[in-house]
Amino acid sequence: MSITSLQNEKVKAMAALLEKKHRDRSGRFLIEGVHLVQEALLAGSDVETIVIDSERGVPGELRTLLGQTDCELIEVTPAIMAKCTGTDSPPPVFGVVAKTAAGDAPLYRSDSLVVVLDGVRDPGNVGTIIRSADAVGADAVILGRGCVDLYNPKTVRSTMGSLFHIPVVEADLTELLPEAKRQGIHLVGTSLQASATCYSYDWRGPTWLLLGSESNGLSEAALAQVDTRMIIPMHGRSESLNVAMASTVLLYEAMRQRRYAP
Repeated sequence: MSITSLQNEKVKAMAALLEKKHRDRSGRFLIEGVHLVQEALLAGSDVETIVIDSERGVPGELRTLLGQTDCELIEVTPAIMAKCTGTDSPPPVFGVVAKTAAGDAPLYRSDSLVVVLDGVRDPGNVGTIIRSADAVGADAVILGRGCVDLYNPKTVRSTMGSLFHIPVVEADLTELLPEAKRQGIHLVGTSLQASATCYSYDWRGPTWLLLGSESNGLSEAALAQVDTRMIIPMHGRSESLNVAMASTVLLYEAMRQRRYAP
């Protein structure tokens, strides 16, 4: 199929997915660029439509995969690519993907490692945290209320495909955190006032790592549920790490203890 008009109803529907209300209403979201489309197809995600810039043609990295998929393929003009994507320089390809529930995410396993975000609103930070959680083999990422929309195009791009590798759950932490404690999960968080470091904590048991926004930290409700507060030691002059960097330090220490410690 080929579309050239900016007024085409399908084009309008795809462009509307740049807004959260339309993503919520339709149950669909956008993925932009060769890498994300490739990762979504390899992961077996529900990719409904793939849109290609007619002037640039099918990216070489996708030719084999596109020959194996039965999703709708559309060629469009560069003007339509620009209208439907959220980047200054439109990619050569984008896709429309149906949202899928995280299903039975392994949140309560006896050795679970889960990242819980409380009010983290920066899409780049959230995407990077999801990538780090994927990299260390964490079981899931939970986004509490007040976090940026998981399907915001900037968040999706920042995950670099990890969105399709690890369960990401959107949930009410006031319900989920007490349930985790009932299930024997240890809840940990960071605090500048803590005396214990992230290197003295035993990460080998079932652990949920709670992280708040850089400006406000964890909410009072979340802090009230935390079992252990720890600090990331710093010996230079920097006051703090941003939440994405902090999460990576903590998650890699958890992986080191779980997989590489003697």
